[in-house]
Amino acid sequence: MSRLAYSNKAILAPMVRIGTLPARLLALKYGADIVYSEELIDHKMLQCKKIVNHILNTLDYVAPDGKCIFRTCGAERERVVFQMGTCDAERALKTAKMVEDYVAGIDVNMGCPKEFSIKGGMGASLLKQPQKVKEILSTLVCGVSRPVTCKIRILPTLEKTLELVKIIESTGVAALAVHGREQDERSHHPCHYDVIREIARVLSIPVIANGGSGDVKSYSDIAKLKQLTGCTSVMLARAAQWNLSIFRKEGPLPVSEVVKEYLKVAVDYDNPFPNTKYCVAQMLYDQVDTPFGRKVLGTTSMRELCNIWELVPYLDEVEAQRSKFIDGLSLNDQKELGVASFVPTASKRRKMEVETTEDGTMELFVQFVKREYQQWVTSPKSVLLEWLRTQSLPPPVYDTVERSKDRLFKSTVRVGSDRYSSSFWSKSKRSAEQAAALVALIVNGVDSCCGPLETTPLNDQQTTPLDDQQTKLHAHTGAFP
Repeated sequence: MSRLAYSNKAILAPMVRIGTLPARLLALKYGADIVYSEELIDHKMLQCKKIVNHILNTLDYVAPDGKCIFRTCGAERERVVFQMGTCDAERALKTAKMVEDYVAGIDVNMGCPKEFSIKGGMGASLLKQPQKVKEILSTLVCGVSRPVTCKIRILPTLEKTLELVKIIESTGVAALAVHGREQDERSHHPCHYDVIREIARVLSIPVIANGGSGDVKSYSDIAKLKQLTGCTSVMLARAAQWNLSIFRKEGPLPVSEVVKEYLKVAVDYDNPFPNTKYCVAQMLYDQVDTPFGRKVLGTTSMRELCNIWELVPYLDEVEAQRSKFIDGLSLNDQKELGVASFVPTASKRRKMEVETTEDGTMELFVQFVKREYQQWVTSPKSVLLEWLRTQSLPPPVYDTVERSKDRLFKSTVRVGSDRYSSSFWSKSKRSAEQAAALVALIVNGVDSCCGPLETTPLNDQQTTPLDDQQTKLHAHTGAFP
């Protein structure tokens, strides 16, 4: 992979919740040269397990609770910059080493003014600690094979700002992104283009201008921003958040068309519904108070959101291909690929292999994923309780334990004389109980969302191991090996 260059580039800025994989891929499709991930905190990344997801052709960094913290794919590999939040050089290096083979660059957020960053000693709090800035950046430059950069805000005086950026340049970073506002200033305050221009004048490394989205209405305005700041590269945040096609040289597309394309990518890569809905709402920022905007905000599932843009057939096609692929996986493959985060389909539930522990507890490797139940306004526990009532059986009893080494939870539910549990350890007591209830429902042939699939007594049921043969899924470009 060639080394990423930062001169003369149009760049998607790092934006929390916005800069997930669908937005990055769409920005690249529309013409962005480089895309930054959302800021990801080092200690959170260090808890993650790296999983090659053959279902989506992605590389996933998954937290102990099963949540995907960072997802990337081959299509962006040579142009994605991983941005981290950190206040510790050693932790920063460990985090960078986790991802360096799968991204084009490493960036440190040294400008975020949010309270959680400041209290954690990250973001803009680093602007007042030049020696720590030097330590973190020098450690990364010496320790990773990818180009290292950082993104800052300006300080109250030009003198202090120039002192800091010269220290940053001395560490060997490949480029410097400068948001032309101070820590306490927000988007309604004017961007200090004169300070960015002076920084670009005194440094020999590429300086990336950021903070001018209010002056960028089309791709041609990027050139004007370069002239105003003396920078060869421009990084766009809000302008891209509102319309990712801002990177099109031919001019931006209608927002509704961009949203439709965004939803397709979100479906392709199984982007969580809450994040997808949030990003769509940001694109509709000036329409959210209209009847149409309120309709979007009122959606409770990916299906409802896709229906507004007439994409339900597309969603059904992708989900059918995905389910077919998952149904072809063995239980070991499920564990390896982490596909327990998918709610089992009806056919899959009837084929899953139950493992019985020494004390007679029936176990499956499944995880409760709250977002999968939002469209049903229900949960495995409530479905199990209602089903037991219809069977004239007593309510379930849950026994939950906490694992001391990582504070994860596992629950066992007693249903009559039978016991059920998930072998997946959950982040919370509530999720562990939901997972145990989900196992009880699956084993007894009860649909956790829509009611009974079969009500055959457990003793009369037979379980069959999943077939090891895998089915080829909808192809995505740039799969990881």
